[in-house]
Amino acid sequence: MNKIVEARIEADPSLPVIRMARDFATTPERLFRAHTDPELFAKWVGPDNTTTLIEKWDARTGGSWRYVSIVRGGEYGFHGCFHDVRPDRIVQTFTYEGEPEGVALETMWFEDLGDGHTRLRTQSLVDSIEGRDGILRSGMEVGINEGYAKLDGMLSDGTV
Repeated sequence: MNKIVEARIEADPSLPVIRMARDFATTPERLFRAHTDPELFAKWVGPDNTTTLIEKWDARTGGSWRYVSIVRGGEYGFHGCFHDVRPDRIVQTFTYEGEPEGVALETMWFEDLGDGHTRLRTQSLVDSIEGRDGILRSGMEVGINEGYAKLDGMLSDGTV
């Protein structure tokens, strides 16, 4: 049986910020590719019961993206812009279209831990403490952890 590795998720007590960290048994280059290749991204992002359709994906500085998650017949759209894309970091905006007034600024860092391991750290700055707390109460950790478990499998079987 495989060990389940969960992301560490924490809220900054005084800022509307959510921070996450998770280690992967792969190189920073492969983890970066899993976040920038639309076909790969669609295969792992989100909970197990979700199908992701990429409608737009231009993973370069100044590019933009949009995808739809299909869950039990419901469709949920997300979109944003890539502010800065480079091998060690991605900075992007993120909007859930069900709450279009909410725009998060997300930064992902791909840290080489050596010996074929990489730490993914993320930081999401949202509009308010209330918005941050709503996201944390939404069950986001299930989607994060199930998505990363799928990504582990893709890294392990050579898909990425």
